[in-house]
Amino acid sequence: METTSSGVIPAPFSAGYRSILQSIGGDGAVKSDYVVELNAADFDAVLEETPATYAIVEFFANWCPACRNYKPHYEKVAKLFNGADAVHPGIILMTRVDCAVQVNTNLCDKFSVGHYPMLLWGPHSKFVSGSWDPEKNTSEIRSINDARTADQLLNWINKQINSSYSLDDEKYEHEHLHANASDLGQIARAIYDVEEATFTAFDIILEHKMIKSENRASLIKFFQLLVVHHPSRRCRKGTAEILVDFDDFAAKKETAVVGEQGAFRNFKICGKDVPRGNWMFCRGSKNETRGFSCGLWVLLHSLSVRVDDGESHLAFTTICDFIRSFFICEECRQHFSEMCSSVSNPFKKSRDFILWLWNTHNKVNERLMKEEASAGTADPKFPKIIWPPSQLCPSCYLRKTIKNDRILNSKINWDYDEVYKFLIGYYGERLETLHKEESILPEDEDEELIVVVPIEAAALAIAIVSCLFGAVACYWRRRQKFLKHKYYLHSLKSI
Repeated sequence: METTSSGVIPAPFSAGYRSILQSIGGDGAVKSDYVVELNAADFDAVLEETPATYAIVEFFANWCPACRNYKPHYEKVAKLFNGADAVHPGIILMTRVDCAVQVNTNLCDKFSVGHYPMLLWGPHSKFVSGSWDPEKNTSEIRSINDARTADQLLNWINKQINSSYSLDDEKYEHEHLHANASDLGQIARAIYDVEEATFTAFDIILEHKMIKSENRASLIKFFQLLVVHHPSRRCRKGTAEILVDFDDFAAKKETAVVGEQGAFRNFKICGKDVPRGNWMFCRGSKNETRGFSCGLWVLLHSLSVRVDDGESHLAFTTICDFIRSFFICEECRQHFSEMCSSVSNPFKKSRDFILWLWNTHNKVNERLMKEEASAGTADPKFPKIIWPPSQLCPSCYLRKTIKNDRILNSKINWDYDEVYKFLIGYYGERLETLHKEESILPEDEDEELIVVVPIEAAALAIAIVSCLFGAVACYWRRRQKFLKHKYYLHSLKSI
């Protein structure tokens, strides 16, 4: 199980997204400009299909001298986010609309365009069939002020999404640890890759028809772990929905005809916006490197730092069973299983589990350093390293030996207390979604919801919290299907 050589080629951008990068209404040739030109005819369609989380729309007039002077600044920022060679793809779609063209008059009026150039920011979906009134603050669309230069605009963006992008960023190099090892903020972007990896893992299970009677319990327990501790609320919600109907889901999957199988594969475990078809924090310099395996490792680390002491060994066995049953790289699975089997005593503290997973990951990287060097398959931009490097956590090292710019794990004298603090902060506090967490149930919801999930006593801690999320899932299901009776999850003993 590698961090930079997954064997899984990330899906390319969808055909719809590629069309965004091409001349709208033209001959299909890629534009020299990075900003996407929109008009009233394609405005909603383009903004609806973009995989980007946010959009910026510049309303301008072709006769406006200030607009012509601003264009190079706007293009300079757009180069970071738009186009096939974007440094930070899939985050912001930067567009413009010419209000001097008559066909766009009504569109510009809907967004209260009163001066040129005018920039609006918001989630891409809010622009679709949307409008904006500067006198009302009910919309998630916001006006961008004080962005007269490229630097000012990028600084404004960085403040909105808690990023640290620079106009000097170059493709891939900005993510290369050795080039930017001190930027702890980069991990915040990994939430998208954790969502992508969660979907990919689920998609692989369905694609290879891996749900069998002998491993269903392992999958259910892993889903329960995700429901409680996944760092993305969307993935927690999607996994809870699967658990509610798991028996029906699995039964139909085993007997599904071809058309039904396609319907199952379209189930969005992390919401309708996932998969996005690209990686951010885990993007390698080649399609065959990093990606899924990196995202899966980040997911496992993020789970480990979120479990309590009473859950630590259950979480350990759940992850080990999941990898044994569902990770399709045979050699990686065997290596990971051997390291799981080497644990003789149950973990009583979450700290012990967190450090075991960290040490296991480093052992994998140390092994792959040698194998990739011999085979010449290493990613030149992202060579394997022992984690964390001293640039990120100097206090983690009491003494280290470096050979050929690689830290040898066996030669490091670690300060395990400092490593533990670093892992908690890095994969816990810093790995957080850029979307606001909202309450799942309305505040006035007081209806009694009961879900019975009898599990072995050792699983009691996770079962209690899992029941809560299961109850929430039942609430969603009841509302969606307009049913008036309660739903219960089956006991693992009956599987």
